[in-house]
Amino acid sequence: MTRVGWRGAGTLVAVVAVVVAVLGEWPGRGTAAPSASRPTVVAAENFYGDILGQLAGDHVSITSIISDPNVDPHEYESSARDGAAVARASLVVMNGLGYDDFMYRLMKAAPNPARKVIIVGTLVGHKGGDNPHVWYDPGTMPKVAAAMTDALSEIDPADSRSFHDRLGLFQGALRPLQDRIAEIRRRYGGAPVAFTEPVFAYMAAALDLRVITPEAFQRAVEEGEEPPASSIAQMDDQLRMHQAKVLLYNVQTVTPITTRVRQRAKQLGIPVVGVSETEPHGKSYQQWMLSQLENLEAALAGTTK
Repeated sequence: MTRVGWRGAGTLVAVVAVVVAVLGEWPGRGTAAPSASRPTVVAAENFYGDILGQLAGDHVSITSIISDPNVDPHEYESSARDGAAVARASLVVMNGLGYDDFMYRLMKAAPNPARKVIIVGTLVGHKGGDNPHVWYDPGTMPKVAAAMTDALSEIDPADSRSFHDRLGLFQGALRPLQDRIAEIRRRYGGAPVAFTEPVFAYMAAALDLRVITPEAFQRAVEEGEEPPASSIAQMDDQLRMHQAKVLLYNVQTVTPITTRVRQRAKQLGIPVVGVSETEPHGKSYQQWMLSQLENLEAALAGTTK
């Protein structure tokens, strides 16, 4: 299957973003699905499902579609079960920006004028063609959580107080993450790092890290293509000359070229820090982000085991 890159996937997103309000209704004809004992909400990715769970508790039934940490999300193909979940959903949360376009098809196949839709990329002000990995931007999840709380309160007004109370708890639970970001930025701001692809780019910017990897290399890996020979040579030179203090490696996109880069970095004694596109099982969003930051901080400090 051809992977959809963030550079070339903006057309459909841009069109749909004009039509769909961030917290509005998905256009289409048909009647809403019958009400269940608890409203059904669907998250295209499990980190958004996790945030929904932190905010809603057991007041709603949550389905996260992309949840396998061992699968490249770009290669995901939706199933009949996914379609059934979306058909029942009172609220859908998706990333947008070309990352999960299959959600548009699922919603179009089961029109529901009462269904609310949060498109995160649109919510936080991005447009088609932007890097879609917006959940790594520290400013994203507070806005997403607030939008989710408003949507949940409209779906289930009787539990609105609970949702808003949980929003306060969620905001408080983000403080250790925000503190760690500030500390790494203070200690290591300006440090040069390398990427196999730009999954971590928004967080790197928040940390004031300097990404030296050729953009052509990152873009090609992101789009599932072979990087240009010149960018591969430049990447190898940067590693060989120890210009990067750390290599940030997407553990969910393993290709011959990324494997060679990872092995080369290790041979040269450059720390490799794995990052992922899907929240690992057994960790909350906050724990996931913090664990990656802790690994990165250890690598920057030269204390990686």
